[in-house]
Amino acid sequence: MPLYHDDDQVMLAETTSQFMREEGAIAKQLRHWRDRGCKDGFGHGLWKQFAEMGFTGILVGEDDGGLDMGHVEAGIVLEEIGRNLTPSPFLTSSVLAATALKHGGDEVRGRYLPGLVSGDSVFAVAIDEGAKHRPERIATKAEKSGNGFKLSGQKDFVIHGASADMIVVAARTSGSDADADGITLFAVPKDTAGLDHDSVRLVDSSMATHTKFEGVELDGDSVIGEVDGGREILDRMLAAGRVGAAAEGVGVARGAMDMTVDYLKQRKQFGRLIGEFQALQHRAAHLYSEVEIARAATIKAQQLLDNDSEKADLMASVAKAKVAKAAGLAVREGVQMHGGIGMTDEYDIGLYMKRDRALQEFLGDMYYHAGRVAEMSGY
Repeated sequence: MPLYHDDDQVMLAETTSQFMREEGAIAKQLRHWRDRGCKDGFGHGLWKQFAEMGFTGILVGEDDGGLDMGHVEAGIVLEEIGRNLTPSPFLTSSVLAATALKHGGDEVRGRYLPGLVSGDSVFAVAIDEGAKHRPERIATKAEKSGNGFKLSGQKDFVIHGASADMIVVAARTSGSDADADGITLFAVPKDTAGLDHDSVRLVDSSMATHTKFEGVELDGDSVIGEVDGGREILDRMLAAGRVGAAAEGVGVARGAMDMTVDYLKQRKQFGRLIGEFQALQHRAAHLYSEVEIARAATIKAQQLLDNDSEKADLMASVAKAKVAKAAGLAVREGVQMHGGIGMTDEYDIGLYMKRDRALQEFLGDMYYHAGRVAEMSGY
């Protein structure tokens, strides 16, 4: 498969690029909500606009009112989100939660997907139970209670947890904490008794929660998939989220790189544009090649996911690790080439560094995924 977009995907990219530049710009969205201390960290009005554009249901099947597109198309939207640092629940709602709900029954899909497609609902996912991403260990318990389950435990760094109308929760219904089997996914509504959120603002100004489940009572229809059979759905959801995070990371890298190159063409030192200095040209060329390689790895992972390839999970980790390295280079070079002014809040380049830092940790950092690639490759 070619590692570039076809004609339809190019048209989507052009439409998305214009929309994000106009409606999702840093001054209009990120700085606006950050400077007002918004409890959600994003604008619900923009989320409704996402729905009008069809973005919210991009991975939702046609029978459920969505566009039934693939991860390549979702990645196009995410790349432009990253390029413009547009705060939105797209990754958690339209990629992670939508992937999980796709495997749910008619009842749970009918309850939640219409709200996602219309832009009236925001979803979150609750997986991690510590400072680092370790989905191999799930300790939150769901015990049988009448015709349903009782949920107890805590999840950490649940992105948009306090804003979500529903949270997809991975809980243990059998076995020990480190067992691969015995996991079940639940759709937990926001107004459920026993749900407690401790909100925290992350370095990139997005909002997350430490969420406690204290005897949360759920009916049987809240189960996504089969009881004790949630590990496969969880793995699919994680692969989709990791590739999505990689796509957004590519956008962050390209946005930082574009801003830096523009600065090199404008700033003068010793009577010359600093972009004429060979040392900076070499660094800019190296950065460009690293970002393009990361983008190619991400497109490959998206294509493999869309084709349900057995190598998709491996490539998802390759993309996440490679993008983390390239985006980290892009934001560091950006700040350094801007000089001292790059450290000020007046310039947007520092905001790219903050977003990159938060995105690197989401669903596993570079070291987690490099280790995972090594293990899956037999080392």
